Amino acid sequence: MNKSLTVFSGTLNAVFQAAEQFGVVQRDLLLAADLDEAMLRQADQRFPVNVLYDVYASAEKASNNPDLGLTVGRISFLTGLNLQLYMGNICHDVRDYLNLMPSLLKLKGDIGELQTRKQEQSIIVEWKPLSADSSNRRHLSDEVLAATALVFDSLCILPIPIQEAHFSYSRPADTRRLQVAFGNHLRFDQPVSALYFDRKILNYPLVEQDYGAGSSDSRRFQNLFDSEDSTDNFLSRLRRSITQYLPEGEIGLDTVAADLNVSRRTLQRRLRDKGTQFSQVLQDVRLHLAVRYLSDKRLAMAEIAFLLGYSDQATFSNAFKSWYGMSPSEYRLKPNL
Repeated sequence: MNKSLTVFSGTLNAVFQAAEQFGVVQRDLLLAADLDEAMLRQADQRFPVNVLYDVYASAEKASNNPDLGLTVGRISFLTGLNLQLYMGNICHDVRDYLNLMPSLLKLKGDIGELQTRKQEQSIIVEWKPLSADSSNRRHLSDEVLAATALVFDSLCILPIPIQEAHFSYSRPADTRRLQVAFGNHLRFDQPVSALYFDRKILNYPLVEQDYGAGSSDSRRFQNLFDSEDSTDNFLSRLRRSITQYLPEGEIGLDTVAADLNVSRRTLQRRLRDKGTQFSQVLQDVRLHLAVRYLSDKRLAMAEIAFLLGYSDQATFSNAFKSWYGMSPSEYRLKPNL
């Protein structure tokens, strides 16, 4: 492996955030990788790329979760969402976006790039890692493809389904999470990892964003529940899991139980022991997040509705009125926001 290849601290931090969702203590990962937490807080700090691979390996072992890269991809998508919203103002359609697609080398470091090509009636987005040694590393392929799939499906008014997903690694024993992320048409042991889309998406218009100046009150994804009781690790993990899955729309007990690596019955029992139930925690998360999202003036109401898992703005508005006795727009006009 080329020792001169490096990645930004944010690339590593996404792995730490994902691992925490599965009960891994960040301090243990830091010690295993001999990393300084203060250095990880510096956005421009770079680390050897082999440190990223070591952290991934340690996180998978500690969490017993071979699908960890899919969660990292979701975090990468969420933390890069503001950039994608700006891209909606720059580009008119998917063709424009593909021509201006953000460079992973610039955003994440020396891991590789996404390349697009046409083949008959398909558009293929291929993952090309810089190091040949990393071509069969599942976590990085999963991370990049998962983030790419989420970005594509969030850009347009029309949904962008995946025709096929190819992976350069061998077929894992359990492909259920891969199917949730990419659909049922999965192929393994392929020359490159790639996503296949229908060529007609090139003309799909992007959603135009009314995206003004940055808000000084914006919060990072992992800090949304900093004010909650940090001693209750179970409820903290549950809230974070719900936060991650809300943008997918309807979120059920089974989805969150699988994300937390527990059975449905175990999750229900643990909630019952704490005197609550899943529907109540879900509503509490939405209540909390709604206020925090409204404090960020860069987010439109429809975007907030999406982030909270509502089908449309009206549904979100009606729910908000039932909680606070006023519309989201009225709440946002309050002087103390």
